[in-house]
Amino acid sequence: MEKSVLNRIFCFLREQGLVESESEFSRDWLARSECYLRSVRFKRAQPSVSTVAVCASKLHYYAERMRERGTHSELAAQFSELSEQCHHYINREAEAAWLAA
Repeated sequence: MEKSVLNRIFCFLREQGLVESESEFSRDWLARSECYLRSVRFKRAQPSVSTVAVCASKLHYYAERMRERGTHSELAAQFSELSEQCHHYINREAEAAWLAA
């Protein structure tokens, strides 16, 4: 099974030393309970669109702040790319919903 967009983002942030655990990521980057990512994986479910939207917004926000300050330009670009991946997921899920209706 393909890694979800949130799992890819978690792995990236952990590699960068920006989060230490799934619990921290779920709480601080997804605005969800500490067990959110673990629960999604256990249930073999897809993350909710609203959760992915929160993550996309936060990634975009920090990418913009880094650009404004002229710092960490490569990290800012990676954050923007990850935010775009979130938006792609959101659009794909939304299209599936209205096509099914």
